Amino acid sequence: MLFKVEMVVAVPHDFDPERFEVLKQAEKARFQELQKAGTWRHIWRVVGQYANVSLFDVASHEELHDILLTLPLYPFLDLQVMALCRHPSSIYEDDR
Repeated sequence: MLFKVEMVVAVPHDFDPERFEVLKQAEKARFQELQKAGTWRHIWRVVGQYANVSLFDVASHEELHDILLTLPLYPFLDLQVMALCRHPSSIYEDDR
């Protein structure tokens, strides 16, 4: 199942900057692990925001939920999730 996930990062102004740097590095490592596994298929930055739009390929809603909970920045994320399916007019046979 494909999902579009919009993530906006909202860190409290008084959060320790050094602690946040550690969390960002852990987030990057987790992202790369999921990307190599084929689960986190794509990621794009949103210009002018501390945000991204990502595509996930998972077996179920529950799997996506469980993955999102493992993200080190999860406590600071405002998430919008949308299930996707292949459009019948697409000229491609796959999900590229």
